[in-house]
Amino acid sequence: MTSRTRRAGRNGRGRGGGGGGRGTAARWQESAGTVAVVADEVAFRRMRRYPTFAHTDHAGYLRRTEALLRSLARRHGHTSVALFDPADYDEYCGQEGIDRDSPASRARYTAEIAARGATVPYDGQPLARLVPLLLTAHRRQETWGRAGDLLAASGPCADCGAPLARCAFQRAATLLTGVLERTGPGGHHLVASLLTGAGPFTAALRAEVGSDGGVRLADADALVLCTVLAAGLATDDPGGLVLRSTPADGGGAPEQVCGWSLRGGRLHALTEGEVFAAYCTDALTGDPVPPEPDVVYRAAPGIARPPCPEG
Repeated sequence: MTSRTRRAGRNGRGRGGGGGGRGTAARWQESAGTVAVVADEVAFRRMRRYPTFAHTDHAGYLRRTEALLRSLARRHGHTSVALFDPADYDEYCGQEGIDRDSPASRARYTAEIAARGATVPYDGQPLARLVPLLLTAHRRQETWGRAGDLLAASGPCADCGAPLARCAFQRAATLLTGVLERTGPGGHHLVASLLTGAGPFTAALRAEVGSDGGVRLADADALVLCTVLAAGLATDDPGGLVLRSTPADGGGAPEQVCGWSLRGGRLHALTEGEVFAAYCTDALTGDPVPPEPDVVYRAAPGIARPPCPEG
């Protein structure tokens, strides 16, 4: 399924006046498009119920899709790839009142998911490498949307009366900054989790802290993680934040793991024993499991609850 936008310039006349040949300026074009991929067998089988979806086997479909991407890449336009989700497509067609069994509807849906932003640029990489990136982008977008909906329904802030969604998000961003300020130089991987009535939420973020204290991170991942934290701050649903760090100097130094529980609208630092117990206990059976090799579990630094930014 593809969606393509194109803009074409007008012909102009050259200095010679007369018409054609070298006196006519060359046309220029700018184009951009998105190809939506049905990534797995289960989704492919669901699409096979539509007669106008003319592909018969998933492996052949992926080969043809990769050939299409290579063809588009050889042209002058930018091409991105999105995940075609049959369940989401079915819901979209119902909301828009359009025929589900239609190439035009699939192209329209592809344009819609491209507008949402959950796409990956195609740079000639094979689909085997592209699909995992695509699934990650899709999960990130889905988490952000669901957590954002939960946050938007949280009502006014009890401290200042402003929308709680705005106050909670700003507090979450302050908490994230506070955590990163307390890390040393090196690579850091943060995972925020939240358990809500609408289901569990998980967001991950990688950050690099330089020797000068400068932080490099992906803005999109930081946005999703802050949204999940903010939803926990606004709803008081239980959650947590885990930080895994690799020292900048390397040299065989072990990774360090610490964490915080999220409850009552604030982050509570876990002790070394609590972090060890969380990592070395089977969540389903409660049985102990061996600690990871070359990993040090340590107490987390305390992070003060940020004041209401609107107060």
